[in-house]
Amino acid sequence: MPPLVIDIRKADDLRDAVHRAVQELAEGRIVAFPTETVYGFAASAHCEQSVASLFELKGRSTAQPLTLAVKSADEALDYVPDMSPLAHRLARRCWPGPITLVVDARHPDSLAARLPDTVRQAVMPQGTLGLRVPAHNTVTDVLQMMPGPIALTSANLSGKPDATCADPIRDGFGDRVSLILDDGPTRYGQPSTVVQVDGKLLRILREGVVPEATVRRLSSLMVLLVCTGNTCRSPMAEVLTRNLIAQRLGCDMQQLDDRGVIVMSAGLAAMAGGRPTPEAVHVMNDMGLALDDHASQPLTEQLVRHADRIFTMTAAHRAAIVETWPDAAQRTELLRRDDQDVTDPIGGTIDIYRRCAEQIRIELGSRINDLELT
Repeated sequence: MPPLVIDIRKADDLRDAVHRAVQELAEGRIVAFPTETVYGFAASAHCEQSVASLFELKGRSTAQPLTLAVKSADEALDYVPDMSPLAHRLARRCWPGPITLVVDARHPDSLAARLPDTVRQAVMPQGTLGLRVPAHNTVTDVLQMMPGPIALTSANLSGKPDATCADPIRDGFGDRVSLILDDGPTRYGQPSTVVQVDGKLLRILREGVVPEATVRRLSSLMVLLVCTGNTCRSPMAEVLTRNLIAQRLGCDMQQLDDRGVIVMSAGLAAMAGGRPTPEAVHVMNDMGLALDDHASQPLTEQLVRHADRIFTMTAAHRAAIVETWPDAAQRTELLRRDDQDVTDPIGGTIDIYRRCAEQIRIELGSRINDLELT
């Protein structure tokens, strides 16, 4: 019997297609999904026979593990409770998206231990597990409705070209697939980049959509300093942070990106492209640091999501960030350890700015000691 093909571009209600896919997976059948990279074959990770069928369908050796598609970076922690800061950083920044993370999943509390034995062998034969959160609404909607993850692999014969549209699947796999969701050509037309993370070490196992240079930049430690207008306090904190980290690493400030450290600043009410106050520039020059080329920027969702540590000048700044982005609460803290605000020097004298800068420098000295620098 030929597979059911649903063209989701023409569907009156996508929920019908999603419900049908969930039903097929729950009943142990294989579904072909579009993703942002290439089309994939999927099976419920709780169905041993269905997962075994994926290997048969592709003509693939069981020594080549399948990927486990999960709902989110947060759910990934259920499978890798001891995920390293580096791996967690990539998951937070890259998912949903075309990155597959390969991490050690042998922690005793890992949900991988609850998968059927043959499935566990299929997805982590050597103790490492490939995790992915595809950036395609249909797949993520299905994952939200599934009681567990899905085993995922590219929808092609092993060693053959990847399927970037639904036609090769319909023509080449016949009744061995129960459902094909057709969304036309995939966005990228090439596979995900596979990144193995072991502690602080990163290795590219397969370069796909995301180039290695981009992956390594995305793996950088990012420190974000936040104030209101991004014209005095947080810009001074930014250059002071750069200077202190460079001293600790024994490099020039211009080399921080190459050393895997990104330092930025932003303002909750900043205008893009604003200039720093003359007083801030003057005080930084007195300290041997340049602030002349700073351009203010507003705080955005992407900055907050990418930042590993967010230091705010006031409690009100922190409260505003946490209210808007609750997931950032554990990464957001007042710069001052005594929970007092760094007073805004705007409109003040050079001496007021100088005292503000010195206060920021002292607080940063202890904060930077807490950072995981390599």
